[in-house]
Amino acid sequence: MPKPGDVVLAKVQFTDTFEIKTRPALVLFDDCKNFVVAGITSNTEMKGIPISKKEGAIKDSVIKLNYIFTVSEEMISRVLFPLTNEKKQAVYDGLLAKLQVLRTS
Repeated sequence: MPKPGDVVLAKVQFTDTFEIKTRPALVLFDDCKNFVVAGITSNTEMKGIPISKKEGAIKDSVIKLNYIFTVSEEMISRVLFPLTNEKKQAVYDGLLAKLQVLRTS
């Protein structure tokens, strides 16, 4: 079973179409066999957290913190590799920064 910080191969629906494709994603957390994940793209021009081939990615890629969605356990075909602790911290910090807008004074 995938755990937080694992990069997995999952069936995902794209935001601009109803098409479903198998793509890498980062597991953020799970709840009752539903996994909240962040999408990963090989378009290194996009904003996000970079991951390299050296770290386990098939291609240099970017974890897209603006593309978060939920997939069921059945939609995950396999775990590809775990992120390093340093990279997990970068993802955490990036998500926390985005969520700061929810704080009230």
